[in-house]
Amino acid sequence: MDRLWAPWRMEYIRSPKEKGCVFCDKPAKNDDRSSLILARGKYSYVLMNLYPYNNAHLMVTPFNHESNTQSLPSETLNEVMWFSDKTMEILKEKLSAEGFNFGANIGSAGGAGIEEHIHFHIVPRWSGDTSFMPVLGQTKVQVSGLQETYDLLKPAFNQLMETQ
Repeated sequence: MDRLWAPWRMEYIRSPKEKGCVFCDKPAKNDDRSSLILARGKYSYVLMNLYPYNNAHLMVTPFNHESNTQSLPSETLNEVMWFSDKTMEILKEKLSAEGFNFGANIGSAGGAGIEEHIHFHIVPRWSGDTSFMPVLGQTKVQVSGLQETYDLLKPAFNQLMETQ
């Protein structure tokens, strides 16, 4: 049996949870930088994960407050996939990502931390990006801060939306 250790996630697990839905509240704030929103479409948006598994761990989230894909209109699903594809292209270009973990955790049994509002994770990966630090030192090394990564990626997402 393989084990995935993610001790740095305890900060998220133990932190007090905001009232309401974070995926509904963030876009309503209209402060994309502090909300870590990189791009907004008609049906969905791209944002950075506040508690990332890896540097530049992003999420594509529908505006619709739904818990599963069956409840989303086809236009939303199409835009989510378009954003996901373009996001991976941007992460390859800007961060030299070599691969990705991509998907959604649906329902609490499926590992969803916020199960009432579906969201899709895009985790960039690099050969050798898992080191001894998380396993032995219970420390995850993030090579760039959230705001620095946001500032690096935001111009590419702005350009993407201008060509849309």
